[in-house]
Amino acid sequence: MLEVKNLIVNYGYISALRGIDFEVNKGEIITLIGGNGAGKTTTLMSISNLVPKTDGTIIFEDKDITHLPAHKVVMQGISHVPEGRKIFPALSVRENLITGTFGNKKMTKKDISDNLEKMFVLFPRLKERVNQGGGTLSGGEQQMLAIARGLMMNPDLIMLDEPSLGLAPIIVEEIFELILRIKEEGMTVLLIEQNAAMALQIADRGYVLETGNIIMSGTGKELINDERVRRSYLGD
Repeated sequence: MLEVKNLIVNYGYISALRGIDFEVNKGEIITLIGGNGAGKTTTLMSISNLVPKTDGTIIFEDKDITHLPAHKVVMQGISHVPEGRKIFPALSVRENLITGTFGNKKMTKKDISDNLEKMFVLFPRLKERVNQGGGTLSGGEQQMLAIARGLMMNPDLIMLDEPSLGLAPIIVEEIFELILRIKEEGMTVLLIEQNAAMALQIADRGYVLETGNIIMSGTGKELINDERVRRSYLGD
């Protein structure tokens, strides 16, 4: 579904990504793990074309999207849930969700209504707070809202950047269960996570990023049992 080839991104004199290659197949959960500054967020922002690339090619469903403007990348079927949630605090939960449909120009009013109902089944807590302002929600609820907003456009691929960041452990478990449910609904997920143990437990495959390079890849099970990964990223 997604193929990233020789992706290079520089911020001035700093090399953020140094020619990485990876792929995502339909129906998979793929995770990118690594420490702060490894290049994980830059990778997602490059796919969405929110940062300029120095070199490389990005192919999505056999189409070259390397130089497409960000809003047109969304229209291809790629939804990006950024780090820090970035919800609209002054808008209600319902209004926040509806903004997520703007990337799919083919959606009718009925589609939007149907999708709202789907989100309320997937995220019952949002239904309880449908008319509340986004800014009044707890951190976990805001993260659920950000993910639900990303799903509202019926994407083929959803990219999640640090969905567990700053959340209590019990909410983190809930978020990861939701990611598995999203996969069961037929969605493909590209997940960036500092909580490497949780990410690898649910991932079909993973890639380890270190200072802008992919240094290792394998199935989630292979990586979680790898001594180097355990020592560097799992705290063993």
